[in-house]
Amino acid sequence: MATFLHLLKTDSASPAASVIACNAREPDAAVTVVVLDGAAPPALPPSVRVRRLAADDLDYSGLLDLIFANDHVITW
Repeated sequence: MATFLHLLKTDSASPAASVIACNAREPDAAVTVVVLDGAAPPALPPSVRVRRLAADDLDYSGLLDLIFANDHVITW
């Protein structure tokens, strides 16, 4: 199973949405999006897991763990 991690900044949600959706359609793929800097995530397929780099969700240590746990890491 391929795993994808997309890191989204505030100005990148729109161009990233089609690539994220394409990754989510791959057979047996797991896609996670981490929203940085208070960005709003684009409309995403329901299978995509969305996390936020924030005190109430994901800290930097957790983000680093995600980076090393995924096959593909895409920064926007």
